[in-house]
Amino acid sequence: MGRRLGQREFVALIAFLFSMIAIGTDAMLPALQQMGMDLGVVERRWDPVIITIFVLGTGVGQVFAGPLSDAYGRKPVLISGLGLFVLASIFCLFTASFTHLLIARFIQGLGISAIRSVAIALVRDVYKGREMAKVISLAMMLFVLAPTIAPFLGQTLMLAFSWRAIFFVFVLTGLLAILWLGLRQEETLRVEGRIPLSVPSLKDNTIEVLSHRRVQISLICQSLAYGIVFCYISLAQQVYVVWLDVGTDFPLYFAITSMIALFANALNARLVEKLGMWVISTSALLILFIFSGVYAVLIWGGLISADHLLFSFVFWSCFAFFMNALCFGNLNALAMEPMGHMAGMAAAITGAISTTFSVLIAMFVGWLYNGSGITLVLAVACLSLLAFLASLFNPRKV
Repeated sequence: MGRRLGQREFVALIAFLFSMIAIGTDAMLPALQQMGMDLGVVERRWDPVIITIFVLGTGVGQVFAGPLSDAYGRKPVLISGLGLFVLASIFCLFTASFTHLLIARFIQGLGISAIRSVAIALVRDVYKGREMAKVISLAMMLFVLAPTIAPFLGQTLMLAFSWRAIFFVFVLTGLLAILWLGLRQEETLRVEGRIPLSVPSLKDNTIEVLSHRRVQISLICQSLAYGIVFCYISLAQQVYVVWLDVGTDFPLYFAITSMIALFANALNARLVEKLGMWVISTSALLILFIFSGVYAVLIWGGLISADHLLFSFVFWSCFAFFMNALCFGNLNALAMEPMGHMAGMAAAITGAISTTFSVLIAMFVGWLYNGSGITLVLAVACLSLLAFLASLFNPRKV
């Protein structure tokens, strides 16, 4: 069932699928402390694990989702993954154990991982090259609305009902995605293009993907760029509420920051066909490093007064999100461009590795957090510098 969608609806569908990952992450942010307290967590450092364990699940799950989609088609794997996400959300809705919640959150991530890898492969089935980067950028432009709205949604549900109501919304969102995908989108991977699932083929395909220089370099850059985002997401609530003392206004500041990425993706969609993916992503990483390094020095030296600290941090956050948003679609497209014949496998490998390493980076930075936002700013500066240096070794004529 389904048909070849026009570009507008196709972009909207991909954006909605992507947004489910953001909603599954960002809607939790205002409720982290309350969830931990209700479920008996004493050490507040464990609260962000509710976020990172979910993201880790999305990384691990891609190892399976991509190859399965190459063997059986994109739609069956996407719908099955969404179904697993819905079931795990129902379990989260009723659990009374923090440990069981973390297990269910990991399973949620496993289910939603199909979106992370298979949706990218679905785009690659239909588009290629700079046109693919443009479609991804347009989808990301709409996707940005999700992290903008999600914290407001999470806080509203928590205050009006309880944090458990957030998981009820997850169930509804998952069911809507299943219906839209199942009824409207055709299968994009023809039977003759499918790769039988076997250990030798998985091994050979993995070696082929990881042996390609452009994939290798793009993968390193993706891991570091996603690490920046996950560091910010996992620490944002503590930085704003504890360090900057904004209280219940946290979702507002997070929304302002997230919305900036909308303009970055719109700009990238216009420029990428003229300048190319490498030029835009590499330049953005260099600028982000310089700006973050200067800001870290200003904080460290006490050159920003307490009255201006909140404004300066919001400004830096917006700038960081803008620059990083210029990288995502381009780095994905750079990695996927030479892998059209095994898009699902390539998306699975790159997505799994980049997500897993970025989560480990975020966990490490989270445990280093000392109550000051300078930890986050320095982490962003270091990660963007490393990503820029790695990008210099990437092929540039794309």
